[in-house]
Amino acid sequence: PHAGPVESKNGAAMSELVPEPRQKPVVPMKPMGINTSLLGYIGIDTIIEQMRKKTMKTGFDFNIMVVGQSGLGKSTLVNTLFKSQVSRKSSGWNREEKIPKTVEIKAIGHVIEEGGVKMKLTVIDTPGFGDQINNENCWEPIEKYINEQYEKFLKEEVNIARKKRIPDTRVHCCLYFISPTGHSLRPLDLEFMKHLSKVVNIIPVIAKADTMTLEEKTEFKQRVRKELEVNGIEFYPQKEFDEDLEDKTENDKIRQESMPFAVVGSDKEYQVNGKRVLGRKTPWGIIEVENLNHCEFALLRDFVIRTHLQDLKEVTHNIHYETYRAKRLNGNGGLPPMTVETEENHESNL
Repeated sequence: PHAGPVESKNGAAMSELVPEPRQKPVVPMKPMGINTSLLGYIGIDTIIEQMRKKTMKTGFDFNIMVVGQSGLGKSTLVNTLFKSQVSRKSSGWNREEKIPKTVEIKAIGHVIEEGGVKMKLTVIDTPGFGDQINNENCWEPIEKYINEQYEKFLKEEVNIARKKRIPDTRVHCCLYFISPTGHSLRPLDLEFMKHLSKVVNIIPVIAKADTMTLEEKTEFKQRVRKELEVNGIEFYPQKEFDEDLEDKTENDKIRQESMPFAVVGSDKEYQVNGKRVLGRKTPWGIIEVENLNHCEFALLRDFVIRTHLQDLKEVTHNIHYETYRAKRLNGNGGLPPMTVETEENHESNL
């Protein structure tokens, strides 16, 4: 039985000398397979700790914009979100201040610290939006402001001697406040979101949700979702930016169930069952802001701060800013700063 193989082996002895070196590289592959379990501690797992230390030193930027008619509780909600007085109204706002005749943009910066983590928070308010008799094109100053921040970042980025860390004033998140009418969205809401959803992450919220019954709230949320879909308005988190199946599953749940968040804001504390809670006092009881049975404020806070804050920043940088950058550079046929253009012209003349 062994004769056949032996003969063939002897007969092919010379020809086998050539393929043998080709088979050699296969040999070291085996130990590599075995070595996937490390033969001792290297310290790769400290990379996360190294990154944490670096980012803790530099701190974080987060720029949030609030848009909506006056009287919808925008300032109160932002104060509630960050559990501190960060809005325009709490920074020496005069109660007798009149409604601006045109949309103004007011940015207020704060440094918030929690557990050793510092965040430079900028709240951008838009007083005067939607408060006029004629609100035609009132989103234009807001769109202009958002694009100006991209332009500022781009100019810094293309400078020859650029800063190691470019100050980030780009708007990472825009909370759009919908009036709790229980009816359809107003043309103004649709127009604003249609124009701005292409340049910024819009998160729609139904303001003062305690003015509606639970049935009205559910019905209104469904109606708003339907209208946004029919009008082709993409709000954050946008479907096409889901990176993997886990993201898609998590974000689908938010898009189909939570959005738009029906919220109630309050910076006043009350005693309920021996506990201090943020809430609003009414003749028939206290509406607890952080109680999910009362409103969806806790869902909004978890979404914006605890699960998606980093993603909001990444989508702003990788999608919205990149879109602006590509459009700007293509349209300009080069780089914006004069220094770079003059050098290029100088080189081409040589």
